[in-house]
Amino acid sequence: MSARMHPRKAKAKQRSFFDSASGLWLMAGVIVLLTGLTFFPSLRNGFVNWDDTKNVVENPHYRGLGWANLGWMFTTFHMGHYQPLSWLSLGLDYVIWGMNPFGYHLTNLLLHAANGVVFFFVCLRLFWLIDASPSPHKTHALPMAAALSALFFAIHPLRVESVAWVTERRDVLSGFFLLVTLFYYLKAATAGAASSDRRRWITLSLASYILSLLSKASGITLPLVLLVLDVYPLRRLGPNPRQWLGPESRNVWLEKIPFFVFALAAGIVALMAQQQAKAIRPLEQYDVASRIMQSFYAAGFYLWKTVLPFGLSPLYEIPLTPDPWRWSFLLSGTLVVGITLALFVQRRRWPAIFAGWLVYVILLMPTSGIAQSGAQLVADRYSYLSCMVWALAAGGGFFQLWQLAWNRGVSRRLFDAVVILVTLALVGLGALTWKQTQVWHDSEKLWRHALSIDPQSYFAHNNLGNGLATQGRFDEAMDQFQQALRINPKDADAVYNLGNAAAQIGNFEEADKQLQYALQLNPNNPMAAYDLGNVRVRQRRLDEAIEQFQRALRSDPGLAKAHYNLAQLFSQQGKLDEAIGNYRRALHSDPAHVKARYYLAVALAEQGDFEGASKEFQESLRLEPNLAEAYAGLARVLTAQGKKDQAVRHYQEAVRLLKSQSQNQNEGLKK
Repeated sequence: MSARMHPRKAKAKQRSFFDSASGLWLMAGVIVLLTGLTFFPSLRNGFVNWDDTKNVVENPHYRGLGWANLGWMFTTFHMGHYQPLSWLSLGLDYVIWGMNPFGYHLTNLLLHAANGVVFFFVCLRLFWLIDASPSPHKTHALPMAAALSALFFAIHPLRVESVAWVTERRDVLSGFFLLVTLFYYLKAATAGAASSDRRRWITLSLASYILSLLSKASGITLPLVLLVLDVYPLRRLGPNPRQWLGPESRNVWLEKIPFFVFALAAGIVALMAQQQAKAIRPLEQYDVASRIMQSFYAAGFYLWKTVLPFGLSPLYEIPLTPDPWRWSFLLSGTLVVGITLALFVQRRRWPAIFAGWLVYVILLMPTSGIAQSGAQLVADRYSYLSCMVWALAAGGGFFQLWQLAWNRGVSRRLFDAVVILVTLALVGLGALTWKQTQVWHDSEKLWRHALSIDPQSYFAHNNLGNGLATQGRFDEAMDQFQQALRINPKDADAVYNLGNAAAQIGNFEEADKQLQYALQLNPNNPMAAYDLGNVRVRQRRLDEAIEQFQRALRSDPGLAKAHYNLAQLFSQQGKLDEAIGNYRRALHSDPAHVKARYYLAVALAEQGDFEGASKEFQESLRLEPNLAEAYAGLARVLTAQGKKDQAVRHYQEAVRLLKSQSQNQNEGLKK
């Protein structure tokens, strides 16, 4: 947007270029390029310990596109979400990239860049609808305004959380299909009531909407947004609300029925998923008044952070003691109510602004806090859809200025100055985004940044401790867990993590104490029971260890490592039937659990099931071809079956692998 491109100086050839398909796609390419450059640091980021660990690193179920994987993707409520298409995209990443985080971040970035392009075309259509005048400068100004909106959306620092966090694949994927839904809907609404094209576009719009809901349910309020668009700028329902339910508006309402049906279904499923994960906070913990004031605060917060995107954090922690009369809540509530009333009064004078405000509020509703889940009061990722409105407003304001310059309502000097300021603002936003993207490089950096924003966040102290523990820095980790507990003494996660860290450094007495307390605070924590079982094993209290593993499995029947440990204890006690049953259940949850498969084969061989043992040994070797113990076990089974020639070959391979491993160990010691 060079200052030289003053509307009075624009040539006809330039206008025709910007209005052409090649010109528009060139602008779309620039949007992709600038978005890619701004978010480039994300490609060097790893997985972080905020849900990435449970969703990606430790989750075997999404890894692949087999029938078992697909069945899990379309039936699971894992971590409180129903998002089969997001899982499908992660499964495709795994097929291509394995566990290399680069590929996962690349997909997030490509999807976000695609969203910038689709948003560009959506803005272009909306601008044409809002300004129906035949002014010749529109062919030049509107694409530039739409490009400004798209860039403002795409490179704004509030987008970082959705793009740089692998777990939030659901944001960029559902956002893509939602924008496509809007694009097709606008094409359908302007195609004419009797047009066959209109029916095709509305069908494609509905199909895209379903795909969006299958990626994440954040777009469940979209049908209400479509109704706002039908009033303005599409003007399909008429200016008088009394006409909205008349016979001439019947088709407008009928076409919305499928959208509302799928939105309602997605909302119910999303609520079920949250309830199953026990993620929704009960009313006695966070009362109605606090939730209403939180929703007001959210509306003001995202508006404020859009204008001044400083001090962004991965976590804006919800207060331990709810207080609906906090000054920030009251200020935001006053601001939101005041803006709403003012725009309602001036709705005929400023219909575009009033419609945009309604759309903003509607898109925020699912994440406003009314159905509170998680530790966050607000979150940057919740702005992904709703704050498109402010990006649209930025482009619309630029177009209005362009019109004033065209009509000599403002001076050339002022227009040029605004263009320079807009350019500098975009550069500044890009620089902030580049910097914020690097915050998500790893878990330690992420949570140290969060603590630099809010040192009293017990959640951030706890997660930083987890990140340090993963690096083997247990003393530092325990200090972070203790700081979390000084802020919130009843943080069951921090108590559990403190006990687990104590176990890692061999302080089993302290570990036993903390893990028992963690189970008092949260009796349904399967990992606390599992780790307490491990402590009891180290203390040689084997019967109590079995009780704890069984307790863990009552809370999480699919916890493969609890089944495995239980099977090991049963095997030591000579209870082979119980051991075999638990090995099989471990493999049902995690088919790639090599140790469970190997020891299942050993147990089957001890029972005399040589055929079954042979099969399991061979499967172990398929999963881990250099497992010498499996070759030796398979050789013993083949010997028992009288297949001595085959047994000799496997014995020889076992000996070769053992010698190779021994040589490697000796060389390592010499170094």
